[in-house]
Amino acid sequence: MKTKKELKQAYKQHKPVMGVFQVKNETNGKVLIEGSTDVQARWNRHRTELRFGSHRNTQLQKDWNEASPENFIFTILSELKYLDEGNVDYAQEVKALEEMVVEELGLDEQMRY
Repeated sequence: MKTKKELKQAYKQHKPVMGVFQVKNETNGKVLIEGSTDVQARWNRHRTELRFGSHRNTQLQKDWNEASPENFIFTILSELKYLDEGNVDYAQEVKALEEMVVEELGLDEQMRY
């Protein structure tokens, strides 16, 4: 069993998954594409807001309410790796990656939330 000190050290060294993900509505094919420096935290936020009916994207919320939650798939599209360099603006790197992914997918505005 790990000591409290070891657990604390492991927590400090933990690095969340960074990257671009999508929330896809399987019933109509529409997607929300977003980048984050902590993908799991953003997924949790989206799911919580959708469950409570308070998501800021009203069209996504409407579709969530009309379809069952099982019809929405959360997928990581591209992951950003941590660099050994200490002076990296990961938020900016994630934003650039998000723009590249959106461009690569070539989705028109009607297919995006």
